[in-house]
Amino acid sequence: MGFSSTPVQAPARDIRNTVGNIPVEWYQDFPHVGYDLEGKRIYKPIRSLDELDKFLDKMENPDYWRTVRDKMTGADVKLTDEQVELVQRLQRGQFGDVRFNPYEPAVDFFSHEVMIHPVTNRPADKRSFIPSLIEKEKVSKMVHAIKMGWIQPRKPKEDVPTFYDLWAQEDPNSVLGRHKMHVPAPKLRLPGHEESYNPPPEYLLSEEERLAWEQQEPAERKLNFVPQRFGCLRAVPAYPRFIHERFERCLDLYLCPRQRKMRVNVDPEDLIPKLPKPRDLQPFPTTQALVYRGHGSLVRCLSVSPSGQWLVSGERGTRDTGAVRSRARSGCRSSLLCLWALPGCCRGVTARPPKHQEPGDEPDSGAQPCRRKGGAPAAGGTPPGAAGKVSLERRAAEPAAAWEAGDWEQMPFNGTRAFYSARVSRLAAAGGLLGSRALHNSRIPGRGLGTRLTSGGKNSPSGRRGGAGGRRLKTLPVGGAVKSVAWNPNPAVCLVAVCVEQAVLLVNPCLGDKLLYGATDQLLDAYVPPEEERLQPVQWVAATAEEHARGVRLVVQHGKAVKQVTWHGKGDYFASVLPDNGHVQVLIHQASKRWSQSPFRKSKGQVQCVLFHPTRPFFLVATQRFVRVYNLLKQELTKKLMANCKWVSSLAIHPGGDNVICGSYDSKLTWFDMDLSTKPYKVLRHHRKALRAVAFHKHYPLFASGSDDGTVIVCHGMVYNDLLQNPLLVPVKVLKGHALTQDLGVLDVAFHPTQPWLFSAGADATVRLYT
Repeated sequence: MGFSSTPVQAPARDIRNTVGNIPVEWYQDFPHVGYDLEGKRIYKPIRSLDELDKFLDKMENPDYWRTVRDKMTGADVKLTDEQVELVQRLQRGQFGDVRFNPYEPAVDFFSHEVMIHPVTNRPADKRSFIPSLIEKEKVSKMVHAIKMGWIQPRKPKEDVPTFYDLWAQEDPNSVLGRHKMHVPAPKLRLPGHEESYNPPPEYLLSEEERLAWEQQEPAERKLNFVPQRFGCLRAVPAYPRFIHERFERCLDLYLCPRQRKMRVNVDPEDLIPKLPKPRDLQPFPTTQALVYRGHGSLVRCLSVSPSGQWLVSGERGTRDTGAVRSRARSGCRSSLLCLWALPGCCRGVTARPPKHQEPGDEPDSGAQPCRRKGGAPAAGGTPPGAAGKVSLERRAAEPAAAWEAGDWEQMPFNGTRAFYSARVSRLAAAGGLLGSRALHNSRIPGRGLGTRLTSGGKNSPSGRRGGAGGRRLKTLPVGGAVKSVAWNPNPAVCLVAVCVEQAVLLVNPCLGDKLLYGATDQLLDAYVPPEEERLQPVQWVAATAEEHARGVRLVVQHGKAVKQVTWHGKGDYFASVLPDNGHVQVLIHQASKRWSQSPFRKSKGQVQCVLFHPTRPFFLVATQRFVRVYNLLKQELTKKLMANCKWVSSLAIHPGGDNVICGSYDSKLTWFDMDLSTKPYKVLRHHRKALRAVAFHKHYPLFASGSDDGTVIVCHGMVYNDLLQNPLLVPVKVLKGHALTQDLGVLDVAFHPTQPWLFSAGADATVRLYT
């Protein structure tokens, strides 16, 4: 056979370089890609495309998305339609060949027909019934090797103690050495008794526990399954959550990052702020001194007069009948000593002296005892130095007084024991004292305000049993629930604003100096109505003759229920809050001109309370989550304070005007430093229930908060003139006394304007004075 002389045709593929199938990484740092058959270098193609050229090619070339670079040749190759379809099918997880069908019907040629007899009916061999000779020879050899000692039994493994490799991170071949930040995954929690197929009875859930478990959120459940009991292990079914738990474990290992935190040894004492001791921050209220009783239901609000002599409180009332009661604050001054005979009890009170008197110090001469106008002198008025002297030397109280309603005037004081004895004898003869033992038990310390309560007998000065406290001077029925009361801060005006249902009453209590409340009536009567009637959002109505006799002077009728009223510092303007009045929730009124206006076109959220700034033309509006500060002159929003609480309940501003506190129904008290930030400077969580009221003292660095847990917490809040020094906040005293009624405790708090005394109104129908 001869060979054909026809030449063999070359393949159609054009191989531009003949380097062969070698790794391209070998020539990554060289200008050539390999060598040809003659041993010459094959240089890489010149690619001088920068990022701009690539971007233009991407925008202008319609086949850019199907163009790839061949690493072997260094040229750009355009994929055909078949190649693109193959890539897309592989990306979708399909087979590369379109004609391949993985679901073709398969015919079982062996067992597709059911037969009675087996396929092969060949009888069994004879050797299957006799022992195997080959196995006999193998066993004989193994027995001989064991006898000769050639086959030894396996030695038991020695238990070698394992130790933790301290230097595993130093070994470059270990996992910890190769990966410096390697953190092993946390192991699964070992199963407990509750996961047994037959757990003890205490691990099984009752019906109530099962219902509570079903109502909880999955993240709050202690167990993610319900323990069950089976009689035997064969009765345990397959675990239905196995795949789900394995999947969750894989997600934890894959998605949950692990971080190595360096432990820092910190002394726990360093984490506690260095605060001064409370005894170094005196004066502040520490003791319950008086209890004002007489309200029939919970006392919603209270307010103290600017002079500090009168207190007004409002109650919810029964059957929608509210009442406003005015009480005398006290019958003595801050540096005098008095003992009152009250309905049903006798209470001793000593005023707080300006400084602590040591034995041997000269008594101060700035105060004198009191005498009732037209009556006998009131025993108990001693100078502060004398009071401190008696308490340090005698440790007992000798003066006492039983007095009725009336004014007080100064009387001379000689400072002798005969002076005290004469007054005490006169009061004892008049029935003003409850006995020598009660007088002996009334402890009057030299520093601070001490009280001692002794029960009165049947022959007490008052015919009915009442609460201990100051005199109740007036009771004003208003015919509805009293939501808020506010005494006019101007000392030259005797006026009280009262929120009752859908109206604000301006009441003249007619207390104190007749010239003062007479001038107030003249000021209100001097109003001249304008010639043209102006459209107002409210209606100003003059009081009727019956209302005027009770003290009501003006009635401001609102269309909706009024929640709060507050006065401007000068006493002419006051604001009211109507939370259910749509976009007009805040109104500002001028009492002298009987003019009202709405400062906002629309309200951003439901308004809870408002306040006037004490020194600047600012107006603070508290909604559920924010406190907005508006400039009344520029008519613009100045600041927006974020309270970081769920629902703001109360608001108070520091007398300096740069700090604000607000209480919330989620048991938080937030302090804002408006010069520092719009976020809270401090958040105090010392109450267990909702906060109802907060208050600042006008002269002392004190603020207080009342809560539904029945307590009033007094804190020291010092604001420094140095802007670089932050305010000092120190809780100093927890005052208790109010009883919880219908899950309500303290509803309102207010400080005395000049003394470090605190008033609180509670749901137990009492008003309490802490000194």
